[in-house]
Amino acid sequence: MKKGQIAGKAPRAFEIEKGKTYAWCRCGRSANQPFCDGSHKVTEFTPVIFKAEETKKVFFCMCKQTSTPPFCDGTHNTLK
Repeated sequence: MKKGQIAGKAPRAFEIEKGKTYAWCRCGRSANQPFCDGSHKVTEFTPVIFKAEETKKVFFCMCKQTSTPPFCDGTHNTLK
């Protein structure tokens, strides 16, 4: 699968809330990183939509190269 453009080279910590739905930006174009703002509409990408199963702190991928979207898997450490 094609990866989006890099929006940052470090993950973004965020407290997600149980039962709330989130839309993670996959294309890297959103001005509301790490969340979708609709900028993908001119691309082939769609956001990753998920509902939080519990309230907890997570680390969202900002480099958009993760193999575990929407969460960081450390891939940003390998980028030049």
